Amino acid sequence: MALTYHKGALLEGDLHVSILWYGQFTPAQKYIIVDFLLSLNSDGKKAAKEPTVSQWWQTIEIYMKKAGKKQTHLILSDQVNDDNCSMGKILKKSQVSELAHWVNSNSGGLTLVLTAEDVAVEGSCMSNCGYHGWEKGVKTVYIWVGNSVTQCPGQCAWPFHQPIYGPQTKPLGAPNGDVGVDGMIVNIATLMAGAVTNPFGNGYFQGLASAPLEAASACPGIYGKGAYPGYAGDLLLDSATGASYNALGANGRKYLLPALFDPNTLQCSTTV
Repeated sequence: MALTYHKGALLEGDLHVSILWYGQFTPAQKYIIVDFLLSLNSDGKKAAKEPTVSQWWQTIEIYMKKAGKKQTHLILSDQVNDDNCSMGKILKKSQVSELAHWVNSNSGGLTLVLTAEDVAVEGSCMSNCGYHGWEKGVKTVYIWVGNSVTQCPGQCAWPFHQPIYGPQTKPLGAPNGDVGVDGMIVNIATLMAGAVTNPFGNGYFQGLASAPLEAASACPGIYGKGAYPGYAGDLLLDSATGASYNALGANGRKYLLPALFDPNTLQCSTTV
């Protein structure tokens, strides 16, 4: 079954992305996430021997082209630090929206609200590992993702941690050596794909608008060819660290990214 385009607005053209670091993140953790965002834009060079993050993102560009929209070009703009957690360490969803508005009060753009490992957000772990939404009126889109390493790594940092349910296979090595942040990358990538192609709930999705399957969430648990429940698929291996990955990024980074539903083949597409 294909993802249907419901003729709504998509995040096309130059997309300004802001980040709110809510709680304590080390500089090294921030660099992992920033380098991922910088990796999404195509560098225009000849394809590398190994797949890149920008090549992974090209599947999203297929959606934009089919809808007659411009290619999405991400521009990293503001980064705001809220190290002391101004709204406390237990957040309601409404407060996440407030934080996004605080960072970006203008219409348009995309805000990432990223919470540290000691911050709990309403609904996290129980029902999701992150979500995207928008502020009605200004139509500013935001994404929330938290560091789940101490709260629910078996749910939100798999396959870098043993799962809560299902086959208890050995966890994969995290490509950047940080189970929590490498897990965040998986969830940020999933939600970036959904936010761009279905920002206001009337873009590309499959199923119910209230519980949509989007470009990445339509392919859960798939990272490489041959994946099945409990097995992420055949991946590339870093010979120096033993970590698993499927895409190269900026500054020599390696990342593990989720499969995307390809609107041309109507199948889940992986980089490897």
